[in-house]
Amino acid sequence: MAQIQPRTSGGKAVRYGIPVAVVGIAAATVGLVPALASSGNPDLPEISAQKLVEKMAASDTEHMSGTVKVSADLGLPGMPGMDGGSGKQGGGLFGGGPHGDGPGGDGKGGGKDSTAQPQEKLMELASGEHTLRVATDGPDKQRVSVVEEAAEYSWIHNGNEAWAYDSGSGTAFHVVAPEDAVSKDRGHGGKLDKGLGNATPQEAARQVLKATEDTASVSVDGTAQVAGRDAYQLLVKPKGAPHSTVDSVRIAVDAENGTPLKFTLSPKGGGKPVVEAAYTKVDFGKPSAGTFDFKPPKGTDVTEQKLDGEALREHHGKSGHHGTSEKGAKPDKDARPELSGLNTLGKGWGAVAELKAPEGAVDGLPGMGGGESEGGSKPSQAEEMLDSFTEKAEGDFGQGRVFKTRLVNALMTEDGTVYVGAVSKEGLIKAAEAAGR
Repeated sequence: MAQIQPRTSGGKAVRYGIPVAVVGIAAATVGLVPALASSGNPDLPEISAQKLVEKMAASDTEHMSGTVKVSADLGLPGMPGMDGGSGKQGGGLFGGGPHGDGPGGDGKGGGKDSTAQPQEKLMELASGEHTLRVATDGPDKQRVSVVEEAAEYSWIHNGNEAWAYDSGSGTAFHVVAPEDAVSKDRGHGGKLDKGLGNATPQEAARQVLKATEDTASVSVDGTAQVAGRDAYQLLVKPKGAPHSTVDSVRIAVDAENGTPLKFTLSPKGGGKPVVEAAYTKVDFGKPSAGTFDFKPPKGTDVTEQKLDGEALREHHGKSGHHGTSEKGAKPDKDARPELSGLNTLGKGWGAVAELKAPEGAVDGLPGMGGGESEGGSKPSQAEEMLDSFTEKAEGDFGQGRVFKTRLVNALMTEDGTVYVGAVSKEGLIKAAEAAGR
């Protein structure tokens, strides 16, 4: 799954501006229930859930390339002027951008709204359908390209440097890390931000199965063919989390080498999957060395950044500028303030993140201590718009507003506290009331 989520203590990568972030799923843990795959197509030898998870964990696939189709339907509310256009590249709160109808939508370069940073492209993957071309050659070489109708976005990691290039805006982002820092972190697969590599079926599966506590039932639910490969289907269902919005996670695991080939997350509300990432073509051969070479075309607007060792360790995977930037070294006075004070309430599938919104974030919001209609008069235009994509909430915490999607919901209270997680409105209210005790 694409990573639109706050990190635990030590990471403060929650970005302000989108009122929801994916949390809970990455913290979800698994309790194994014995189950056998004895039916389905293709006909494969029986295997227990325990053995299949172990096969995934032991998978040592270092070389592969292929095409991945990613589709996301979070049910994000539409906003005036934020229609994504074609529908395939996403609208709603994540719509627009360099290739949409929002600022910079002419597809031309120039202006600070045109950026090649991976975090912004990951936001676009949170809505609509997208095609990715991926290649990997061990822990130090990866390439992911987002193929669009009239442009292509590529993220290339090669050794101690990474490039992100957006052909639509004519911009590139280049990050260089110290060689010694890369070698020290090599065993953890961490050198540089994984960028769009987080959108692959492998990474999505790894996030769900990253721990082994008893918070979900896991079974082998038949077999399937994905990208011409025989696969077992691993079914993960939350348990002991009545307020979770997740119904199940299904992972198609390559029967030969244990590589996750397809990841499907289904919500309790039914309907099409919230997130699905699947290989349509895959080759486990070694990609050519030139796959990971990149030189920006003439005229590309390049932002250079060098990371020192400490910045690399502290801010791995975080957007923004760390270390020394050769362009735009001064802090951006127009940068959005960040949420702060991350605290996790609960665990597993019912986990809720508690954060503090920037000062003044709730000022002027109707029903939040500011901006109310006077004397019970007709609601203002701002209040009507807010009512169209949020719900009012009340509890021991006072008043608040709930921003809802098909998976992740967020509650912002009148004192500026934000509660967000893959749980229902009732689950957020319960967490807010428990935090106030």
